[in-house]
Amino acid sequence: MKISILAIGKCDPLLARALEHYETSAKHYWQIRVQEITGGVSGWKGVPPDEVRKKESERIMAKLPDRAEVIALSRAGKEMSSVGLSEYFQRCAVGSVSSIAFVIGGAFGLGKVVLRRADRVMALSSFTVTHGFARLILMEQIYRAGTIMRNEPYHKGNL
Repeated sequence: MKISILAIGKCDPLLARALEHYETSAKHYWQIRVQEITGGVSGWKGVPPDEVRKKESERIMAKLPDRAEVIALSRAGKEMSSVGLSEYFQRCAVGSVSSIAFVIGGAFGLGKVVLRRADRVMALSSFTVTHGFARLILMEQIYRAGTIMRNEPYHKGNL
């Protein structure tokens, strides 16, 4: 199964090494593709958040893989446990879903067009986190889901 992560903005240099570690680890289980999408609007100071979200949404929609199951990340979404994510991946595999795309918005979140296109809206946490931390948490959870599926010792939580 192919997993894409479309993220507004570049990776924070302080998080790059951790992201690389989990991305490399997750690639043992999935075909992973990360795309960084330019955020904001040129000369964005003073541009209303709705306009920023609209421009970022256009860029995201242009990069979404065809026929992918789209998961938009938002604080307003439904939280999922690590085991729940693993079970979701298993259902996708059995249900012939060949591609999943996670979408991480910028400073103002995701636009309505992306949220409408999403097959599900998922919350990583009720905390507000930077998109860099969201990427790191997501990538670690994707890796963890692979270890859970293979019953490997990484995950120590209750199964």
